[in-house]
Amino acid sequence: MNIKDYTNEEQQYMQYIEEKAYIDPRKEVKYPPIALSMGNFKAGNQTYPIPIGTYGNFSFVCAPPKSKKTFFVSLLSAVYLRDKLNSHAKGMLGHRDGRCLVHFDTEQGRFHAHKVFRRVVDMTGMDNQCYHTFGLRTLNNKDRLNFIEYFLYNKVQDAGLIVIDGIADLVSDVNNLDESSMVIQKLMKWTEELNCHIITVIHSNYGSEKPTGHLGSFLEKKAETMIQLELNTVHDELVTVKCKRSRGFPFEKFSFTINKKGQPEIVDDLYEVIEQNNIDATKTYV
Repeated sequence: MNIKDYTNEEQQYMQYIEEKAYIDPRKEVKYPPIALSMGNFKAGNQTYPIPIGTYGNFSFVCAPPKSKKTFFVSLLSAVYLRDKLNSHAKGMLGHRDGRCLVHFDTEQGRFHAHKVFRRVVDMTGMDNQCYHTFGLRTLNNKDRLNFIEYFLYNKVQDAGLIVIDGIADLVSDVNNLDESSMVIQKLMKWTEELNCHIITVIHSNYGSEKPTGHLGSFLEKKAETMIQLELNTVHDELVTVKCKRSRGFPFEKFSFTINKKGQPEIVDDLYEVIEQNNIDATKTYV
């Protein structure tokens, strides 16, 4: 076997990677702690929360345009911060343990981004001390990506949940292989090194549930959880949330609506879109 010659600097770097990447299969590895959960499952005599996302991983929300994705992200954010959430999030829990949430909006102007951020504050009744919010619309894709990394590593202590709405604005083209791969590598690096969970948002292709472009394909391959939103075609006030893919135990589908205060709220009854012909006209679904 030919042995390649390495400089001292190269050897040190390879040694660093070896030590960081090595996983001892003989040691017991604990399941990563949960950031957000929905419902519970039983294993033997024990009951465990079903993770939407765990620390050290990332997930993404996929849906067509104008399908209340931002309202759903507000719900997840409020659940994570959870102070005076009341009955908005039946069965959904945040496992924050004092950690902070950082929320980046990449596509809306200041007025609409402020409405989104303010909604979370109103839902939780908490102040802004552990909820960091930024509108990055005016920046180019490279500056957005660089600012997110700068803030997470230099300006916030112990960020537990990071929301990036939406990830397509971190690349110049969702079909650019190099840029898409690089952004996904960033997500994997940030979640590992900061022990956080990242939730990001991407549109689906027209008439399909598949996320757009090569960026969407990379997300499908690397994410812990793919969350699909589906507008109800009969009750247009309802949105169905499905766990499309998961590396763990999938959460059960549920629906949410927007209440009279303009806030997202999980409803008690789930109406299956594919079962439109079986609708019970006597039942109230909201």
